[in-house]
This record gives sequence, C-alpha cells and structure tokens, in this order.
Amino acid sequence: MKRQVYLIPNAITAFALSCGLFVIFKVNMVEPGGGNYQLLYTSLLLLLLAAFADLLDGAIARVIHAESEFGSMFDSLSDAVSFGVAPSVLLLKSLSLEQGTSLSFFAVTGGMIYSICGVLRLVRFNVKTVQVKGNVEEMAAQKKNFTGLPIPAGAIAAVSANLFFSSPFALEWFKLGENGTAIILTAVMMVLGFFMVSRWKFPSLKALHFRVPSFQLVLMTVVLAIFILYGILHFFPVMLFVLSWGYIVLAWILSTIRLIAGKKSKTLEDFEPEDEDIE
Repeated sequence: MKRQVYLIPNAITAFALSCGLFVIFKVNMVEPGGGNYQLLYTSLLLLLLAAFADLLDGAIARVIHAESEFGSMFDSLSDAVSFGVAPSVLLLKSLSLEQGTSLSFFAVTGGMIYSICGVLRLVRFNVKTVQVKGNVEEMAAQKKNFTGLPIPAGAIAAVSANLFFSSPFALEWFKLGENGTAIILTAVMMVLGFFMVSRWKFPSLKALHFRVPSFQLVLMTVVLAIFILYGILHFFPVMLFVLSWGYIVLAWILSTIRLIAGKKSKTLEDFEPEDEDIE
C-alpha cells in the first residue's frame, strides 16, 4: 500500500514528462520553419499542462507524505526536458533560417544558453533544498520566493513570446520580418536564461498578499477572472504573453526597488538578491 502511495506523485511527474517529450518529438517531425502558429499553440497548451502537473505532483506528495529523494530527482529531470529543452527546440523549428549563416548560429546559441541555464537553475535549486533541510527558518524563506526565475515560468514566457510573434495580431501590428523575429526571440531566450541563473528573487504566489476588505477582494477577483477568461477565449497569445512577462517584470521591479532602498532598509527585504555562491 505504501509503495502504491509513492507511485501517485511519480505517475503525475511521468505525465508531465510525457507532455514535454511529445512536444519535442512532434516538432521534430516538421521541417525547419514548419513550426506554424497552430503547432506552437498546441505545444504551449501541452507545456501549460506539464506545468500544472509539476505543481500538482509536489503538492500531492506533501499531502500524502510521499516525498522521496527519487521523486525529487525524477521531477528535476522531467523539468529539464519539458521546460529546459522543449522551448529551445520549438524556437529553432519555428524559425526559417538558412544553415551556416550568422543568424542561425545566433539562434542556436540562444537556445543552448537557455537550456543550459535552465538545467543549472534546477541543480542550484536541488542543492539549496538539501542545504536548508532541517532548518525551519531557511525552508520557510525558500517557500516565500524563488532565487532565479523558476524554469516552468521561463518556459511559458519563452513559448508565449514565440506564439505571440507568430499570432495574427503580431503579424498585423508588428511587421518585423523573419530575421527581425529571429533576433528578438533569440534575445528573449538569452534574457530568460540570465534570469534563471541570476540571484534575483521571484515571488511565489503564496507570498503575494493583498490587505483589502473581503467584499472588495471578492469583487476584484470576479472582475479579474472575467477579463482573464475573456482574454484566454479571444486573445490567448496576447493574454498569456502579458501574464507570463508581467510576472517577470513584477519581480524585476520589486528587486530593483530593493536594490535602490539598500540593505539597511527593511523595504522588500525578502527580495534582497543572494550574494553567496553554491559550489
């Protein structure tokens, strides 16, 4: 019975890994530049499903007390494939670049930087988790925010940017051309890679508290839900792009305010970038 309990979160992790592998295998069946809007749309939905499963497996493991070293390692390897490799493969397959050109080399470099930084982010997270194990204060601080951009958020931001610039809305309003789009998307991958390995703090959803009266909170939640649902139904690429990059910009603003305030100030002290290195 106990063994069956441990299998539940691992089965969910396996499902998340299957989503990432399906995206990689599917896009590799098309020609370079054949990653059209519909393929990107479907791939993004699968990666969103994988991200949800990634949240679910850890939550279930904690609830049923089925956390294990095997599950933690399996989860990291799954994330490396689904959120570290799949976005880079999608980027390269969606661009119509001639092999051997400087632009194709630039795009490959951007994809490699993103994937390597994503794996490094996962390794650092695992090492940090082992180091703070048993330290209640450090464990609570780690749950409050993340050091570096979480790789699922990075993957969603990368693929949502790819989908956004392939959408009819972007093609109508931003006439960038293939080369311009390739340069922007490659730069996006590099920026996301930097954020993943940076020491900047990114808020956990549990750390965002708004002190407002209950009635106003309910009203705000309903209005926000209506706008989000309407946006998802009619402007999915734009909505997801705004939400994913809004999270990154929010973290950047909070960390910048903290840097301006200085270490002696208590303003947003939870967003003080870490100084020490993990070797």
